[in-house]
Amino acid sequence: MSDRHFDELATRFAEKIYGGAKGAIRLAVLQADLAEALPERPLRVLDVGAGLGHMSLWLAGRGHQVTLAEPAAPMLEGARQRFAEAGHDATFIQAPWQELLGQLDEPYDLVLCHAVLEWLAEPKAILPVLRQLTRRDGWLSLAFYNRDALIYRNLLKGHFRKLRKHRFAGEGQSLTPQQPLDPRDLEAAMADTWRIEERSGVRVFHDYMPVEFQNKAEPLDLIEMELEYRRHPAFANLGRYLHWLCRPRD
Repeated sequence: MSDRHFDELATRFAEKIYGGAKGAIRLAVLQADLAEALPERPLRVLDVGAGLGHMSLWLAGRGHQVTLAEPAAPMLEGARQRFAEAGHDATFIQAPWQELLGQLDEPYDLVLCHAVLEWLAEPKAILPVLRQLTRRDGWLSLAFYNRDALIYRNLLKGHFRKLRKHRFAGEGQSLTPQQPLDPRDLEAAMADTWRIEERSGVRVFHDYMPVEFQNKAEPLDLIEMELEYRRHPAFANLGRYLHWLCRPRD
């Protein structure tokens, strides 16, 4: 297994992830978490696996100095176009995460790593690199595809044969990640290096709603309720993604 990039799937990725309520909810939760936690001063920000640059563009609009690192040329070009249309400057680097330490001189105040780990052949291998890229007093914004949510969705659908075989990875052109992450396993791997200071679920109920109810719901209502319940102790860990805001341990 190798790391999965999105050269051939850039357009489909954009439409699937950001073309509707799922993408709007994801951005709303991530933005709300960061807006609450970050200091009100300009930060140096690195977006690892930046994709089309949605989060980076939002941060640039708030006055932060943003660097986008993305291995897939079509995705990075899409991000360039979005920044140009918005009139914001940024630094763009076409590189996988394995090459970043050799290209970047100083650690960053904030490192974003959103929806990256689940596409890697060895997700935990990136963790020491993320630590080196983050200042000692900085932040890591880590969002990842939640294995628990995938299991629960398969339980609801009665896909018991798949569950018995522990077949959770997407195959071929699927946009189901190849390495859904067990949050307990990931937290244990991070324990010596990071303090997880805030935890939110991303789409804690939307993806479990029957489609007819999804279609009837007002997008603003969906976002309002997702924000309301993103940290609820009964629902947060059912998020399709989990978002952790982390600080380096001394």
